[in-house]
Order: sequence, then C-alpha cells, then structure tokens
Amino acid sequence: MVKNEIESALKIIPLGGLHEIGKNTCVFEYEDEIILLDAGLAFPTNGMHGVNIVLPDTTYLRENRHKIKGMVVTHGHEDHIGGIAFHLKQFDIPVIYGPRLAMAMLEGKLEEAGVRDRTELRTVLPRDVVRIGKAFFVEYIRNTHSIADSFTVALHTPLGVVIHTGDFKIDHTPVDGEKFDLQRLAEHGEKGVLCLLSDSTNSEVPGFTPSERSVYPNLDRVFSQATGRLFVTTFASSVHRINMILDLAKKHNRVVTVVGRSMLNLIAHARNLGYIKCEDNLLQPLHMVRSMPDENVLVLTTGSQGETMSAMTRIANKQHPHIKIRTGDTVVFSANPIPGNTIAVVNTIDKLMIQGAKVVYGRDKGIHVSGHGCQEDQKLMIALTRPKFFVPFHGEHRMLVKHAETAQSMGIPSENMIIIENGDVIELTEQSIRVAGKVQSGIELVDTTSSGMVSAKVLQERQSMASEGIVTVAAAIDWTGKLLAKPEIHLRGVVTSIERSLLLKWVQQRIEEILSVRWSEFAAGGEPADIDWGGLQGTLEKELARSMRRELQCQPSVTLLMQIPEEPPVKVADGRRRRTRPTAQVAS
Repeated sequence: MVKNEIESALKIIPLGGLHEIGKNTCVFEYEDEIILLDAGLAFPTNGMHGVNIVLPDTTYLRENRHKIKGMVVTHGHEDHIGGIAFHLKQFDIPVIYGPRLAMAMLEGKLEEAGVRDRTELRTVLPRDVVRIGKAFFVEYIRNTHSIADSFTVALHTPLGVVIHTGDFKIDHTPVDGEKFDLQRLAEHGEKGVLCLLSDSTNSEVPGFTPSERSVYPNLDRVFSQATGRLFVTTFASSVHRINMILDLAKKHNRVVTVVGRSMLNLIAHARNLGYIKCEDNLLQPLHMVRSMPDENVLVLTTGSQGETMSAMTRIANKQHPHIKIRTGDTVVFSANPIPGNTIAVVNTIDKLMIQGAKVVYGRDKGIHVSGHGCQEDQKLMIALTRPKFFVPFHGEHRMLVKHAETAQSMGIPSENMIIIENGDVIELTEQSIRVAGKVQSGIELVDTTSSGMVSAKVLQERQSMASEGIVTVAAAIDWTGKLLAKPEIHLRGVVTSIERSLLLKWVQQRIEEILSVRWSEFAAGGEPADIDWGGLQGTLEKELARSMRRELQCQPSVTLLMQIPEEPPVKVADGRRRRTRPTAQVAS
C-alpha cells in the first residue's frame, strides 16, 4: 500500500531559487516523467574571482535525462531563462514552451551557444494549455510583472492542479494594458487547487506593490528639470519602463541612443513583437547624437546594478571608448539595487558625481517600483486560489518564513505548508505534503571567457591568490633526490617581514629536508624510470604551503616549477652508472 502511494506521488524538487535570489529552476516529476519549470542563472559574489555566471547544480537532471519530457518557461528574465543554453550542452530538452518575448530572447541565446538543435521552441498565448508527456497539462495564465509577456502556470496533474505563480505583482493598470487574469485564478480556486507555489520576494513588505504607471509622473518631472544630456539606466529587461522612457523622450524632444548589448537585443525583440512601440527616428546610433545639442539627447544604458562590464559602470570608470561624463549631465538610476549589489551601485554613483553629473537615485524619488508583489498581493493570490497546500517559493529564508506566516493568517493550517531548501524533494499526494528526501544541489560556476566550468578547487585557488598572494618556486632536482642548484623564488602579492635572502635560504632548507625524508617514497622502484616526479612535485608544493602557514604566518598559493634531467643515467661496462648532463625539463 505504501509503495503504491509513493509511486503515485508528485515530486517537486527546486534546484535553485530557494534561500537566495536568482537561478530559479524547479523539477516536477511524476512516475517516470520530468518537466522543468524555468532554468535561471545568478551573478557571482565578490569572492568568486573570474566567475561570470552561477548556475544550479544539475547532477540530478543529468542522471535522469531519460525522464525529461520538456520545459515550461514563465517569462524572459535572466534568472529564469539564463541557464538554459548551458544546460542544453549537458542534456537534451525535447521541447520548451514559453511566451513569445521569452522565446525570442532564448532563441538568440541558443544560436549563440550552438545548441539551437538540442530542443524545439514553441510559443504560447494566454490560456493556452499544452501537454507534456503523459502526466502533465500546463496552462498559461497571464500575470503582471516587470517584464512584458509574463505568466503564472497551472499544472494539471493526475493528483490535481498545482499553481506556480512565477514572478508576479498584481498591477491593475499595466503599461501594456495586459491585465492579470485574476478570473482564471478564481476559477481554479473554485474548482480546487491542490498546492500553490508562490513568489516570496517582497513578503516582508506591507501593502500592495505600486503600479508600474506610478513611475511615469516622477520620471516626467526629472526629465523636465534636466538641462544637459540625460542618461537613464534601468534593467535591460524592463520593457514597460523602457516604453515609458521612450514616450517621455519624445515628449521632451530628445532622441534616444541605446548603449549596452543586452538592452539593444531586448529592444529589438520587443519592437519586432510589438511590445515596444516608437517611431524609427526616435532611436539613433551613438555617432549621430554627438553633434546634437545636449538638451536633445537621452542615453539609455545598461548598468543599473553596477555590473563590472556594463555600459554605465564603464562610463563611471572613464573606460567607455565613446562616452565621457561632463558637468551638467543628469544620470537617472531607475532601479533599486538587488541585495548584494548595493556597494557596486553606490561606488558607480560616487564616480559619476565626482565627474560633474547630477545623479538621481533612491527609493524616495519614486522612479522605480518592484516587479514582485508585497503582502497584500500575496494575500490576494492565496484568496483567489484557495490552495489545500502551500509552499513559499523564490526568496531568501526570512522571506519564505514571512510568506508562510501570511499564508497561515489567510487560514492555511501550518501542517499544510512547508519551507524547503534547494534539493529538497517535496512529495505531494491528494492528502499530504512532506519532504521525502534530498537530491544533490548547490552551484556550478561558469567562466564564459573559456566556456568552461570553474571547479571548487580552482575557485579556492583563485581566492587564495587574491587574499594571500602567490609564491612561485623553481627547483632543479637530480636523479638521486638532491638539489642541483639554489632554488629561485618569486613573490606576488605576499606580505612578509622576512628579508628575501633569508626567505630563499629557508625555502632551500625546507626543500632539502623534505627530499631527505621522503625521497624514498617516490623512488621506491630503485630505477630512475620509476621515479614519481608528479607525486614529488605535489608533495613539495603541499609541504611548502603548510610550512609557510606555520612558520611565516601567511597562506599564499604555492606553485613549484620542478626541473629534472632529460635522460636517466646509463650503466657502463663496470656496472657503475654514468650521469648524463642535466638539462631543463619541467615535471608535469
């Protein structure tokens, strides 16, 4: 009996998006079928040196690739679609369903990554129902968010309807006129919703999230007061905000030049699909606006989060090849910093001010509103869907806890809701919800300059080099385990009070001590050809690092360049060995 119950349970396994902001990725599994809902990325923290993108650990998906039947995409933000191209290099996804704007953006990403042939992209419209595998019927329900063409989904399963809100707020006056389909949510609530998985991002904030339209008059006032060039930075994916900025540019007799690859790509896709509407002559290339009067120019850029390589950050750092800040320029940050980005943003603002710009920023200016619902939005979602079970999704731990408290205040019993972590396996039946286990979870780090994954060991080495510096030691060793000459030592970023000559002497003594004690371990075969040079090199590096940590009170990364003779000694007629001339050969 227990076996049948377990086999008929719906498994819900988040691989990203819990106890964090970003890399939203969720697995729905019923018997031998898996569908994915979104596959996002996150951006690296300051300690992730050389890392460009952070992805969820997809070990579970790689091990169960034969079960994957398709993917559901809710909207086009990077934290929901940015990981798909990377995942397709590791496993196929037969079909991906999603909104037109998200699919247009995704197609370009897949083409660029060379994986377009690994899946089939299909667009959906509001209230479309698509079948994926035998067990899942997925219904798309229009919602409102900070990007156009965003959806909540209702998953019709053999056990009942599970609603995943996606990212949402309840905007009654959306810029594009596409209202939240609250009626359809209420219809599902009337029939019965088994479980609600709901966006928790703003669960600590009372009230409703203001409409996107509330930003318009405040931006209008800022635009009217700007006398010189006007720079505006916002999220590249904020289609509604960009629409308003273009409308205001026309109203204030300014032409717009767009700077930043992601912003250019999104505007191109959004214009093709009709989500952004403006006259062609309103948008001009950068070289055309240089000769125009400052009061007629608006520069729309990426970089509202202080991203290192973004256009606004490069302008602030005086590194942009074509744009320099001048006294009299006005720079508008129409976005609030995402947690973790605050320092980067304020540093950018400071640099812009030092160069003479007037910078308009901050929550009190009313030039940005969130795309995520606050407590009253979340209550309305619960009231309309009336779920039997509830799971707070998408947010840091305190947000999930607060959302659960809100749900309990709406009448959902505490035993009918759970707070989970990435990798937890929710087991859902018609009568129960529980955490039934855990799959491997965590992060995968991507260095896009080499299109490779950064292992934990490599990241640790980078962190060590950044914090403690690096010591490079070059040592020549003969076939008997003796130093042929004094080693050479080079320090980069290492702080020590020991004089270089004393440090060199100490390193030489330490190498000689290690060789005298441990040489026999690596020359156990008795013949030169049997010497384990690689093992010796690793041991010397490890022992030198340990000794420096203990004796010198520093922990630099240690690299040993070990030179050995090219050829082993050869026997002569009397049985003795004659040494060959030692020539440089670095042991690998």
